[in-house]
Amino acid sequence: MPAAKTPRPCSIADTLALVGEKYSLLVLREVCLGNGRFDQLVRNIGAPRDILTTRLRRLVDAGILTKRAYSERPQRFEYRPTQAGLELEPVLMTLMEWGDRHLRTEDERPMVMEHVCGNELVPVVTCRACGDEVRHEDLTAHPQVPGWTVKGPTAA
Repeated sequence: MPAAKTPRPCSIADTLALVGEKYSLLVLREVCLGNGRFDQLVRNIGAPRDILTTRLRRLVDAGILTKRAYSERPQRFEYRPTQAGLELEPVLMTLMEWGDRHLRTEDERPMVMEHVCGNELVPVVTCRACGDEVRHEDLTAHPQVPGWTVKGPTAA
C-alpha cells in the first residue's frame, strides 16, 4: 500500500514535534528536578551547549518552560516548568518506570522517585471515570478526524 500523502492527524505526533528531539525530555527531567540553570543542564545532560540552547529556546517558545534572569552581571538565566511542562512530568515518570523495568535490573536503577505518601512511586495509568488501571485490551480507538479510520485514511 502506498504511503499516505498526509500522515494520520495525531496528538502524539504533535507532542513529539515539540519534545521528541534529542535532549528535550532530558531538559524537562532536569528542570522538574530543580536543575534549571544552564551550567547544571549542560553537566547533567551532556548535551553540546549549542544544541542545548536550541532545545531550551524551543521549549520556552512552546510554553513548556519559562526563562528568568537570576543574575544581571553576567546575565544568566534559569528555566522552570510552566503548568504545561509540569503536565508532562507523569510522562517522564512513566518513561522512567518503563526503562527501569525493561532496560535495567532492580539494582541498576539510577534514580527512585518517592511519592509524598513516603512510598516509591510506581506510575500507573488509570481511567479518570472508573479508576481502573488502563490495559491495552480494554481500549477502543474512535478517530475524530473526517476521512480517517483506525486502519488509516478512507478511500477518496
